[in-house]
Amino acid sequence: MRLVVSLCSIKTEIMIANFFLAMPGLWSIILIVVVILLIFGGKKIPELMRGLGGGIKEFKEASKEDDHKKEDSKNLNN
Repeated sequence: MRLVVSLCSIKTEIMIANFFLAMPGLWSIILIVVVILLIFGGKKIPELMRGLGGGIKEFKEASKEDDHKKEDSKNLNN
């Protein structure tokens, strides 16, 4: 019984350690931001974000249209 409890607690500790190792820290985030600024430059970042926002908006609209089509087909079948 003690061995089983011990193994479970070891597995739990390993899972928690892996979770915290996978999360980027403050210095990692700062490094990523600096690299992005160096690659794209300060003037290109707003353009990239506008494009990303537009893509997300289009995706949401398309998924809403798909939901409406599914509802319409269900209503026609009934």
